[in-house]
Amino acid sequence: MVGLGADATLIAPNRPRIVRKEIALRRWPSRLDGFTIAMVSDFHYDPYFSIHPIRASIGMVNDLHPELIVLTGDFVSDPLSRHKAEAALAAEPCAQLLRQMHAPYGLWAVLGNHDAVTDPRRVTNSLLAEGIQVLNNRSVPVERDGARFWLAGVDDVLEGRADLDATLRNLPANECVVLLAHEPDFADYVAGYPVDLQLSGHSHGGQVRLPLVGPVWLPALARKYIWGLYDIRGLTLYTNPGLGTVNVPVRLNCPPEITLFTLRRAASS
Repeated sequence: MVGLGADATLIAPNRPRIVRKEIALRRWPSRLDGFTIAMVSDFHYDPYFSIHPIRASIGMVNDLHPELIVLTGDFVSDPLSRHKAEAALAAEPCAQLLRQMHAPYGLWAVLGNHDAVTDPRRVTNSLLAEGIQVLNNRSVPVERDGARFWLAGVDDVLEGRADLDATLRNLPANECVVLLAHEPDFADYVAGYPVDLQLSGHSHGGQVRLPLVGPVWLPALARKYIWGLYDIRGLTLYTNPGLGTVNVPVRLNCPPEITLFTLRRAASS
């Protein structure tokens, strides 16, 4: 039992694993076949625990040579006290680490609920200062070889800041959309919109998963689509279990994850 506790506290949280997923999308441009996106999420930066998997992930992501990197929120942690604004200060050292990841089409982020309840402006500015772009209810085109898709991102859903209509406004009807949204269960709403792929975090995969029991605790809007790949009425969703930890620095049967997506055009039926 002591050994299990040591592993869950000292070893498992600090060893990210790489998960590779090949995803075929009906509207994906054929000229962009094989485009790669690396995803990391839920950093919850602190100088004692979560800093270690974040540091470990930098070289691992760079060795994958992704074309684009997405960061799906929770750069800081809500301290559950009145000193929430102070907690947002952790965004600066977190961003300074994350900027060491490299991709030709850049690093793109959305905020999570912990970012939104501390000081979202400070978190956003800390990311921007390090060259990490923040998608706050907006979309940008990603273009290569005369083809493009749209990378979209909504502000935090739990805090009522997401505006999907504004995010997707004026996008061409026939072009592929990849949406970053911190909370995965938002997918039930997103599935009613012309979005092809949603990338989310928030759940931590449960952080502690017990045999025959499953995840011990899951936050709101992460209780349905907990970890991995899902299809929701034609919308493809992937939920990443995150790098950091929250509340207690423990992971059990739920390693931190770097996800590498290779995107392809689905074969015509």
